[in-house]
Amino acid sequence: MLHDTPSSMPSPSLPRPPKFLDRLRGAIRLRHLSLRTEEAYVGWVRRFIVFHDKRHPEEMGAPEVTAFLTHLAREQHVSASTQNQALAALLFLYRELLRRPFGPIDEVVHARRSTRLPTVLTREEVRALLSKMEGTPRLVATLLYGSGLRLLEGLRLRVKDLDFAIGDLTVRDTKGRRDRHATLPLALVEPLRAHLFEVEHLHRQDLADGAGDVLLPDAYDRKNPSAARAWAWQWVFPSASKSSDPRSAATKRHHLDESTIQKAIRRAARAAQLTKPISPHTLRHCYATHLLADGYDIRTIQELLGHKDVKTTMIYTHVLNRLGGRAVRSPLDTL
Repeated sequence: MLHDTPSSMPSPSLPRPPKFLDRLRGAIRLRHLSLRTEEAYVGWVRRFIVFHDKRHPEEMGAPEVTAFLTHLAREQHVSASTQNQALAALLFLYRELLRRPFGPIDEVVHARRSTRLPTVLTREEVRALLSKMEGTPRLVATLLYGSGLRLLEGLRLRVKDLDFAIGDLTVRDTKGRRDRHATLPLALVEPLRAHLFEVEHLHRQDLADGAGDVLLPDAYDRKNPSAARAWAWQWVFPSASKSSDPRSAATKRHHLDESTIQKAIRRAARAAQLTKPISPHTLRHCYATHLLADGYDIRTIQELLGHKDVKTTMIYTHVLNRLGGRAVRSPLDTL
């Protein structure tokens, strides 16, 4: 009778250790950072490794980080904000994953900060733009202008974030992960009520089909499992179709995709024959500038926009001067 020798016996399969970038993703998710942040950080770490001939980050430190950031500024001509994002990704990598801060990087060539003023439309141009839109994209665009929201802030609104009684909406998980309050325009109360009536009907259909779950923030579904199907937690602007969640792989109804609104605004700008470069964020710039023209205090506008520093909000005073509001009057006009 033949016996298996140690060399012929099948070795027990050991689980493979997670790949380095998968470990990075795990560290990001552990700290409840957004999916966008995860994608950006992983992308920058991958570029950092490839730039240094695929050396492992544990073998590198401050000199390599300095060389990479300088390359971005000198050869790639990235903006200051892009370079700062790359630095934030590498700081996270070394501090949170490798537990080995790479020290000072004083010799980095910093990218130049842009001094361009944002594009702002006149009130007549905003009216012309919105008049060329219809349906849900028009409602979203009108809300961006009426409340000064960023596009993702508007698309991520939940039903519970709208308070029709006092004309207020709560903007959550904003840039910087700080909640804030914004004005809910009276002119949008009835259109939003009518829109939510249709959204609730869609949600009831999903529940009847055994679905209706929505993505919840920071693993809240483990604390309150029933919340995922509750009406209050549903998106104000849900997608027409369901999709697979990139993290859990579960099929859920997500909010509208950003590209839907971006394309609708570009089409409306062409139809209105507006020659300025216009995006959804332009409507936020218009909100701030028009409030300033109406005499609202700069600090109030800062709070409504959610800016950390009033210097960020002050840029709209320069835009207002360009549009003619509170501008210095030319001596030619007094002749």
